[in-house]
Amino acid sequence: MPTSSASTTESARSAAGGGVQSLERAFDLLERMADAGGEVGLSELSASSGLPLPTIHRLMRTLVACGYVRQQPNRRYALGPRLIRLGESASRLLGTWARPYLARLVEETGETANMALLDGDEVVYVAQVPSKHSMRMFTEVGRRVLPHTTGVGKALLSGFPPEEVRALLGRTGMPAATDRTITTPEGFLAALEEVRRQGYAIDDNEQEIGVRCLAVPVPDSPTAAAISISGPAGRVTEAATERIVPVLRQVAVELSQALATPGAAPTA
Repeated sequence: MPTSSASTTESARSAAGGGVQSLERAFDLLERMADAGGEVGLSELSASSGLPLPTIHRLMRTLVACGYVRQQPNRRYALGPRLIRLGESASRLLGTWARPYLARLVEETGETANMALLDGDEVVYVAQVPSKHSMRMFTEVGRRVLPHTTGVGKALLSGFPPEEVRALLGRTGMPAATDRTITTPEGFLAALEEVRRQGYAIDDNEQEIGVRCLAVPVPDSPTAAAISISGPAGRVTEAATERIVPVLRQVAVELSQALATPGAAPTA
């Protein structure tokens, strides 16, 4: 019987790396379900993965029994609640791994450095290294904010299709944090286009008066992530922006590469 190209590739990878093929396939299915963003059927998973239906059914039955997947009343499948604890622990570790890179940002820019993730419809800060200036910005790790008010929110959503961004804004609303906050979907989508054009995002007094933030996405991150620096508007000027943005981009690339290295905790 002929073997699908996807299965052949997985077999070769398992043989070369000494991995367990069924485990690789199970995690691949979980990632495909996460990408789908909702319920999926076995036939959809079979079509996207190239695996035969009996294999998909066997793997899903195991994942359901372990609590990592749940079967809905309509016979379709969704990610299970047991993944929440794993995700929370992984988010904390990601913040820990990012700290050396944020410390470099502080050393090279002089301003407070942050890392944030998109968690559902909110931005959550998972790591921070404070500036050494006596006047500095402070964002509590674990704090949640709406994406439209922040530089990291713009950086995170700049890679999303416009229809997904509109749907998110429709769910959250766009309350103003200051009189500079963008409060219309059209205005925010235009700001995201500017982020894509220039390669970085700016929060110019939009979350807090007197504070400017510069942010970039972490490319190819396993989950949507961004890093930023924030400081008083008097220090984070246009001239400072030209100096800081290349550093932000370089650190984001290095962090991305470290996160992609199998089996090793990143170190700056």
